[in-house]
Amino acid sequence: MSQSRQSHILVVDDEAAHRLMLRAHLEDAGYLVLEAGDGEAALAVASAEPLDLVLMDLAMPRMDGLEALKRLKADYPHLPVLMMTAYGSIDSAVEALKAGAEDYLTKPLEMDEVLIKIARQLKAVSLARQVQVQAERLGERFDFSALIGDSPPMRRLKETLALVAPSQATVLISGESGTGKEVAAQIIHQHSPRAQGPLVKVNCAALPENLLESELFGHEKGAFTGANARREGRFAAADGGSIFLDEVGEMSPATQAKLLRALQEGEYSPVGSNRVFNSDARVIAATNKDLAEAVAQGEFREDLYYRLNVVNLEMPPLRERGQDVELLAEHFLVRFNRENQRQLSGFSPEARTGLLSYAWPGNVRELINAIERAVILAAGPVLQAGDLPLGEGVPAAQGPEGLHAGMSIRQAERLLIEKTLEATGGNRTRAAELLGITRKTLQNKIKEYGLPPA
Repeated sequence: MSQSRQSHILVVDDEAAHRLMLRAHLEDAGYLVLEAGDGEAALAVASAEPLDLVLMDLAMPRMDGLEALKRLKADYPHLPVLMMTAYGSIDSAVEALKAGAEDYLTKPLEMDEVLIKIARQLKAVSLARQVQVQAERLGERFDFSALIGDSPPMRRLKETLALVAPSQATVLISGESGTGKEVAAQIIHQHSPRAQGPLVKVNCAALPENLLESELFGHEKGAFTGANARREGRFAAADGGSIFLDEVGEMSPATQAKLLRALQEGEYSPVGSNRVFNSDARVIAATNKDLAEAVAQGEFREDLYYRLNVVNLEMPPLRERGQDVELLAEHFLVRFNRENQRQLSGFSPEARTGLLSYAWPGNVRELINAIERAVILAAGPVLQAGDLPLGEGVPAAQGPEGLHAGMSIRQAERLLIEKTLEATGGNRTRAAELLGITRKTLQNKIKEYGLPPA
């Protein structure tokens, strides 16, 4: 393998013969290989040598692979780790993925699979480094104050925003309700070459089907009952700027067809008119629906989906943002203190525990409402756990029938994914949430196992 610097791979396994076999194959593939016999030795190597990837066994003496994985990810969060196991159950493999492992391999190893997965991870790291360098250059000019948070998902989101905003690309912002899709759209517009033009917002779910087309493209006098005068639509108003189409997945097929024309040709016709008008508006769309599944169900045009999804931004749910919850809570406490002439000084330890343990199904919007209510109704100088209107959160997933001793990890994982998708009615976002993995990881697993679309 020809490269300016050999990738450094650390092989961690208490079986010397297995390390020797892996070293031989990896060196033949052009990698520089380091070895460690257990988790403690792996941490020592990682602190002394620059590593590009770790290939580590789960079952080891002194410090096992899971504990070493957690320690490595705490100190080197961007270092990819592939786990190996011969004994583990689905529980240990899933636990490793939750702790930050990129993937796992089962012994006896298939070396072709090992080399493919290593190459894939090293390529992803290389691309991520390039994106980070570009984002840091662009990010110096960006104001992200409206997006509060420094968790890994938020850092990735901000990096992508810094790259996307200066372009002219159509953007599709996906994510659950309340995650801040409109805020992201505003940041894209404010840092784009169109910032001096208007940002026109349309909530596609708030208007009846017969009025949405008129709202977007305008209408002629007499085009329908109540059309007493000619009216320009939002695309005309957004000319030279951006148009934000919130809940775009709620559009009717007829309106989808007209939107596709506006995206493809930059032109449209008002309702009741044969005249063609042009609009130079950048489209930023948002949805809390899985549009890919809507396409598969025939509910959304495939050609429109690909036109909208030139760049996809996925807003992370609040439950995946860790300590960002506290940062946001403190921010909104200051805001609502000021708006309500209160002087609450902070949160009790029990309240902070509640904030962090609650699942926040309504995301940031629910947090805002919870803090505002608590500030208004709190009796003491500090917000207590009882002041916060926290429900029961997201229930844990139930184990599926069919799992039994003797199954391979791959068989058990496939069954677990199948049953979880069935339980959620094919909702991949919800299924990923219950499985404790990202939606992207779930999609990759569905493809890997050849599971049918939900």
